[in-house]
Amino acid sequence: MPHDPFRLDGQVALVTGATRGIGLAIARLFLERGALCLLTGRARTPALDALLAEAGSRAAFEPGDVTDRATPDRLVAAALSRFGRLDILVNNAGVAHNAEAHLYPDADLQRLLDTNLVSAFRLCRAALGPMLDQGAGVILNVGSISALVSNVPQPQSVYNATKAALHMLTQSLASDYAARGIRANALAPGYVRTDMTAGGIARPDWDRTWTALTPMARYGEPEEVATCALFLCAPASSYVTGSVLVVDGGYTSR
Repeated sequence: MPHDPFRLDGQVALVTGATRGIGLAIARLFLERGALCLLTGRARTPALDALLAEAGSRAAFEPGDVTDRATPDRLVAAALSRFGRLDILVNNAGVAHNAEAHLYPDADLQRLLDTNLVSAFRLCRAALGPMLDQGAGVILNVGSISALVSNVPQPQSVYNATKAALHMLTQSLASDYAARGIRANALAPGYVRTDMTAGGIARPDWDRTWTALTPMARYGEPEEVATCALFLCAPASSYVTGSVLVVDGGYTSR
C-alpha cells in the first residue's frame, strides 16, 4: 500500500453527473488527491468551468446524456483517448420523481429506469473491458438510502426500486470480478443539500420530517459524500468490495 493510501496519483477517473452537487464534489476531491478526470454531464455549469480551469490538462469535460445508448461507450473511449487508461468509474448521474404509484406516468418510469439503472449498467459494461485488460479497476455506484428504506413523506416507489437494483448490481459485479482485480462498491447518501433535494427542503412539511428522522438533525453536504467516495476508490479500501457505505447522518439507524 502506498505511503498515503488516500492518494490517487496517476489514476484516471470517469465521473458522471459531474457538473454539480455530489458529482462535482467528487471530481474536485479526486483532482486534489492526484487523479486525472474525465467529467461528464448534460451541460456545463459555471462551477464546472471553474474546476476545469483550475485543473488544466488534468481534467476534461465530455458532454453526454447517459441514457443515450451510445454515450457509455463514447465516454469510456474518450477517457482512453485523453488519458490512455481508465482506473475508476463513478456512476453518479441520477434523477428522481415523486408520484404515487397508481398515478405514476410511464414516461417518468422509463426515465428513472434508464438514468438510474440501465445507463449505470452500460457504463459498467463499457468500463470493464479496459479494466480487465489492465487487471485492475474500481467501480463506484452512487445509490441511496432509498434503496434501504422507504422514505417519507414523499411517494417515490420507482426511485427507491431503481436504487435498490443499483445496489444489487454493485454487489453482483463485486462478486463476479473480484478475482480479476476489479472492485465494486456503492455509496448510499441520505439527505444531502443538492439541486435534487432543494425542492423538498423548500417544503416546510418535508423539511421538518427529513430533519426529524435524521439523528444528526441536519442535511449532509456534497463534500461529506465525496470523502467517502475517495475512500472507496483509493488504495485505502483495497480489501473492500461489494459494500454499500451509508452516509446519512444516522437516518437508517431509526
